Amino acid sequence: MKRAVLIVGVLLFGIGSALAQDEELALLKFVVLRDYNGKPVRNASVVLHPVNKKGKQERFGLQIKSDAEGKCNYDGEPYGKLRIQVLAPGFQTFGQDYEIKQPEQEIVVRLKRPQEQYSIYTDKQNDKKEEAPPAEKKEDASPDKQSKDKPQ
Repeated sequence: MKRAVLIVGVLLFGIGSALAQDEELALLKFVVLRDYNGKPVRNASVVLHPVNKKGKQERFGLQIKSDAEGKCNYDGEPYGKLRIQVLAPGFQTFGQDYEIKQPEQEIVVRLKRPQEQYSIYTDKQNDKKEEAPPAEKKEDASPDKQSKDKPQ
């Protein structure tokens, strides 16, 4: 009985290893830089999502963080389409699909600063109101002033 379990275990391990060897795996190297000056972005979140043949993102994904030089690696990614998102505070979110088809691939991501947002709705509180020019002051027609201006 123990032999049978041992033999089945060895066979399953052998079959699993053979199937895993059929699938080619890649080493992915990421470099995350600031677009405006080329300096590395520290602690950026790099999210890897497999994409199926229909172009839909799979439910699971993997997140890795960049180091002080803006670099991070992931070894063991199967060949095929991969959606990569990069998020970092103070930068626009980066997202792009890549075709992984070589044993080692380096991906350089340049993060941009956030841009001004526009809205189709107007903000009534911040709109500048057109101010009418100040009204001209009319001279007072009080009797005191008339008596001073005109000799009697």
